[in-house]
Amino acid sequence: MPETVEVVCTADECELDMFEMHYTYDMPDSVGLSDFACPYCRQTDSLSKVEL
Repeated sequence: MPETVEVVCTADECELDMFEMHYTYDMPDSVGLSDFACPYCRQTDSLSKVEL
């Protein structure tokens, strides 16, 4: 099963708590969190993977 990543936006002005990203098998191995933007504030440098 492809990885599910829990992500938090660390931007001070962002109201989004956290969200999940569900990858498919077609996602290239080179794609990482830095390739995405927050769906709420649209910042690209404020995403952080939640480590359990």
